[in-house]
Order: sequence, then structure tokens, then C-alpha cells
Amino acid sequence: MNYTETRAENVINMIKTRAENVMISFLCVSLQGRKHTGRKHMERLLMEELKVWKDRTDRKPLILRGARQVGKTWLLKDFGKKAFDDVCYINFERSSGLGSLFDGTIQPARIVEQLSLLHRKKIEPQRTLIIFDEVQEMPRALTSLKYFAEEAPEYAICCAGSLLGVALHEGTSFPVGKVDFLDLYPLSFREFLMACGQGALADSILNGNRALQPFEEILTDTLKRYFVIGGMPAAVNAWLSTKDYNAVEEVQRQLIMAYQQDFSKHAPKSMVEKIRYVWDSIPSQLARENKKFVYGLVREGARAREYEDALLWLSDAGEIIRTQNVAKPDVPLKAYTDLKAFKIFLLDVGLLRCLSGLSPKAIIDGNRIFEEFKGALTEQYVCQELQLQRGLQANYYWTSGFKAEVDFLVSDGMYVYPLECKAGKTMNAKSLKVYCEKYRPRLALRTSLLPYERNEEAHIVNIPLYMLFALSAELDGE
Repeated sequence: MNYTETRAENVINMIKTRAENVMISFLCVSLQGRKHTGRKHMERLLMEELKVWKDRTDRKPLILRGARQVGKTWLLKDFGKKAFDDVCYINFERSSGLGSLFDGTIQPARIVEQLSLLHRKKIEPQRTLIIFDEVQEMPRALTSLKYFAEEAPEYAICCAGSLLGVALHEGTSFPVGKVDFLDLYPLSFREFLMACGQGALADSILNGNRALQPFEEILTDTLKRYFVIGGMPAAVNAWLSTKDYNAVEEVQRQLIMAYQQDFSKHAPKSMVEKIRYVWDSIPSQLARENKKFVYGLVREGARAREYEDALLWLSDAGEIIRTQNVAKPDVPLKAYTDLKAFKIFLLDVGLLRCLSGLSPKAIIDGNRIFEEFKGALTEQYVCQELQLQRGLQANYYWTSGFKAEVDFLVSDGMYVYPLECKAGKTMNAKSLKVYCEKYRPRLALRTSLLPYERNEEAHIVNIPLYMLFALSAELDGE
């Protein structure tokens, strides 16, 4: 290399270094400049989809689905404040005497008139958001949505229902094809980053920044904290308000007790005990090397036919996530599922940690936790994040007898991508190698605490656990 070439290379490197320093400085300022101390600062990404729904010309009444305590009511009320002039809020679980509103005819004009009297203010089309909370408690209100869709689409109606899936299985009528749906989950890791004042960093990752070496420690530490706290809004709010893990733990215990009380309150008496047994068995199910659901861990001698209804109830309530084994990794994945082989995860990684009795200190102090609990928290986290990947089918995994297992399969409807997840920085993915040799996937995915790396020759991408929310964007580049 001659003098001119050397000088040119030095100039280019200098420019790159300065550009990186500018980006780092910008991000650091952004991270330091945002302070969060309470629930009012908690942003939910689903807000943008609610705004899109509001502006649709073919808008139908909307049902916001999700487990109890994931923030459905808070989000809808916040949406009403930001996007409408007025909000008419009706809670069918707490308010008595509302049944008469839906007695007799359920024509929209009459219902709106009655709601206006109850609200003490005229409900205006396009200007007032009507919220029906715990709508599964009022089947006639659900039925009325059909008529609002057909006869009065100008009225904006949002419904929330924690146990709507359960109600439907119990025979509640439903206006098929006459409603829109959105699903709300606990705060994702991206939302948690935003709540902790690191939204600029999350945005940078989504915009394609993969040079994250200066921020690896920040992201890893925040991920550990997320493993402790999880994404339940009350737990996150407790952390933002107090920075006290004991306060977080107390909130999580209360949430777990509330779910357990739901079993007795809402499930058929014949199922309550079975639901409790299944719920309590989840930590031990996930602690196994092979995390396939084993009925014998629920109760000695238990059989599938005895506990399938309990699993269905928990799934309908949004309190567990089921992933299915796939015999052949091909599209559509649903056509190749083995219905007898599946894994069960909880709705939230923080609740799993609390239910397992794992100390926050064990997670925060060093990397040891990422190697303990046999990767249960890591797989739980990955499963949660995959639920939020728009356009991807993700609740599947692959096994080859007792020889190999790939933790997750994701599909965009055209291709199937194997995803192997590891807890730490040791990435000995023998199962992924077996899979790739057998099926030659378009792209294989690994997620761990290792830095981002894309091996074009081997068709393998390593996506750090803290970057998993950018998975859809990564696959879009294929």
C-alpha cells in the first residue's frame, strides 16, 4: 500500500470513528435526558395500532384481548384521552343494574341514548370513545356489537375482556366477522427499555444499528433487570417508582394471588383444583432439560384427558402460552404439528421468576443466572418476545427423537426459520447444526448474549437476546 492509499484509509477510519462517537454521544444524551418515575410515563406500542383503527374507513367495534392486569383498561382510557374529545367508560363487572340497558331491543340508537343518560353527556359520533370493560360479563353487550357494525359504524366502541376466551368456550354468543381484534401482552423488552429511559437506544436498533459494543453492558444489565421485573405494568410501575426489588416482588406475589383467585371465581368448580395443579407445575416443567409438558409432573399418574380442559382454560384466560412440536418444518407449520407434544410457558418472565422462588439478587449479581434454571427464564423471555413479532408464526418447536431439539420455529408464511436460544455466551448449538444439515433452511437464527453477527456463508445470524425485538426487521431484509 503506497503513501496516498494509506493516508486515504486513515482519513476514512477517522471519519468512521467520529461518526460513531457522534452517534454514541447522541444516544448517551438521550438515555440520560429521560427520567421516569411513574405509570404516567409508561408508553405502550399498541397505542399506534389503536390510532390506526380509529382512522380506518371500514372500522368495526374493537375488542382488546389480554390477560388480567396487562393494562387493557389503562391503555383504552389513555387512548380515549389522547384521540377523542370524550370517553364513556362502562365496567360490566363492577357496575350493577346495567343489564336493563341491553334488555329488549339492542338497536344502537336506543343503547346510545341510554348510555348518554348514564354518562350525563351526549355521546357524539367520532368524538366520544365508548369503552365496554369486562364485556364478557354482559353477553347482550357483545351481541350488540354486530348491530353497531352494521347500522352505526360512526360510533367508536372499544371493548376489553380478560376472560373473553373462557366465556366463548362456555357458550357466550359472539358477533363473528363484525368486530376487530387487537391483543395486549405484558410490556415487551422494547417497551421496558422505553420505560427505563432507553427509548433512543431501542429506536436505533430498530433503525438498523448493529454496532452496539458501547451499549452491550447497558443492554445486558437492563435485560437482567427485565428478567426480574418482567412486563406486568404494576410490577414495572413499582420499579419505576421505588427502584426496590422487594416492592416489585410484593406486587408480583399479589398478581399471582389474583390469578389464583380467578381460578376459584371464574372456573367451573370441577376444574379449579386441576387448574391449580397445572399452574403450580409450570416452573418444574420448564426446569427440565427437555421442556416438553409432562402430565406426570402435574400429579402422579395424571393423564392428558384429565387435564386438557385445565390447560385450555388457562390458555383462554391468556395466562399461559402453548408452543407445539412440529414433525416436519414446512409451511404451513400448523399443518405439521404434533398435538400430543407441546411446551407451556407463563404470560410473563417476571411472574415465572417469582412463582419459581428465584431471588432477584441471583439474577442481578453477575451472569450466573443465565446458566441456571436450565435456561427456563431465557426460553420464557424469547417466547414472550415472539408473540409480538407481527407477520410471524412463532409458537412452534422441532425435535428429532431424543437426538436434537430446536427451541423455536418461526415462519413468515413462505419460509421456516429455526431459532436456537442460549442463556449465556456459550453457543454450542448442536441441535441447530443437525437441523441445518437435514433441512437446509434459508436462514438459521441464534439468540444469546453474544454480539450481533451475520455469517452470510453459513446462512446463520446471531441476534443478541436484547435485540430480539428487531427480529421481524432482520428477516424483512432477506
